[in-house]
Amino acid sequence: MAITLVDPSGLPKIDVYRQVSIATGSKLVFIAGQVAWDAEGKTVGDGDLAAQVERCYLNIGTALAEVGGSFDDVAKLTVYVVDWTPDKMPLFLEGVARASAKLGTTPVPPGTLLGVAALDVPAHLVEVEATAVID
Repeated sequence: MAITLVDPSGLPKIDVYRQVSIATGSKLVFIAGQVAWDAEGKTVGDGDLAAQVERCYLNIGTALAEVGGSFDDVAKLTVYVVDWTPDKMPLFLEGVARASAKLGTTPVPPGTLLGVAALDVPAHLVEVEATAVID
């Protein structure tokens, strides 16, 4: 595996991600921000943050599989959530947990979550982009 996740001593341990990823692979993969679209371009989970987070993560998994990788190869995630407030965290984590069960992994690479005013389509509540390293 090309990615080793680390929580350095002296930094807080966060349950939903690790503070550092070490990449040793040879292929760097940048995945465009994924929204809650199915293969036909229809929005999944209209008004449902957990369902949209799940779909975003599954779309990243699909993109990685196409190039010979998996979520275990993700070095960094960036998440954009419309009108983010901390009370939305349980819905976000529910979506991640559902995607994790389907992907067969617990995605915990370093991540940044940003609140934004809007995304490209008004029905989209979340967008997730990924950087991965594959052997």
